[in-house]
Amino acid sequence: MTTMSQARPVAKAAQKPHKPKLDWAGWKFVGPFMVVFAFVLIAPVVYSIYLSLFKEQLIGGNQFVGLANYAQAFTDPKLWNALGRVVLFLIVQVPIMLVISLAAALALDSARLYLSSFFRIAIFLPYAVPAVVATLMWGFMYGTQFGLVRNINDWLGTHLAPLSSNWVLVAVGNINTWEFIGYNMLLFYAALRVIPVDLYEAAELDGAGTFRVIRSIKLPALRPAIVIGVIFSIIGSFQLFNEPNILRSLAPNAISTFFTPNMYAYNLSFSGQQYNYSATIAIIVGVLTAVIAFIVQLTGSRKEA
Repeated sequence: MTTMSQARPVAKAAQKPHKPKLDWAGWKFVGPFMVVFAFVLIAPVVYSIYLSLFKEQLIGGNQFVGLANYAQAFTDPKLWNALGRVVLFLIVQVPIMLVISLAAALALDSARLYLSSFFRIAIFLPYAVPAVVATLMWGFMYGTQFGLVRNINDWLGTHLAPLSSNWVLVAVGNINTWEFIGYNMLLFYAALRVIPVDLYEAAELDGAGTFRVIRSIKLPALRPAIVIGVIFSIIGSFQLFNEPNILRSLAPNAISTFFTPNMYAYNLSFSGQQYNYSATIAIIVGVLTAVIAFIVQLTGSRKEA
């Protein structure tokens, strides 16, 4: 009896399931990125939100004001002016840029373009030029006192002024388009190269022409890439800063300190010493950009489904 009573606990202990050991191998790989991500993105965003809840007072110094800065921003005509200008830039410039990029990608993929490798590199090359260098280069050509525009005015007797108040946004859009056509072209071209050859063979057997293949095969396959291109372009439009900020020295009367939301936040912070209100504008623009990009992504995903 004693032997049997001692064997029962041993049997129960043998049947007890062992808890699986935690595998930390994945976190060892992801950990360094998460640390950098926390310090580079999460910490600045949290600190910006913290700054936006305070305001520098003439009496009492920096005091907590809650959402007062946000209320002021929503009634700020300079911010609405800057946002309206960026939205206009987005509505006009982005479709033009994406259509040109799409046409270039379709031309390169058609296998009917001679020296396609040369044209692919040539179209992509402006993207490799830094934005500051590209803006300085175009600014030299836009100047009415020097450069290409002055030469054209002298030759033709015209009075072209790309950096005037009526045309400066077009000038900035032209620079931006020149810079990013190659990037979007490569994005679309990569999506075209992964289309199965069987679809083209089936279309050829059905007697489909070039435009029918583009409409029925290539464009549907390009939809995810187009959605990504639109999202990146939306983010880039709301981040517009380098081009107008550099051109401002050539056109101070046409480009104000609040030409874009980023310029407005930058000048408030570094010129006006209004760090709290600048952080507020940055948070508003960031949330607005994220919401619009999410709506575009959601719309594109529904159409794809």
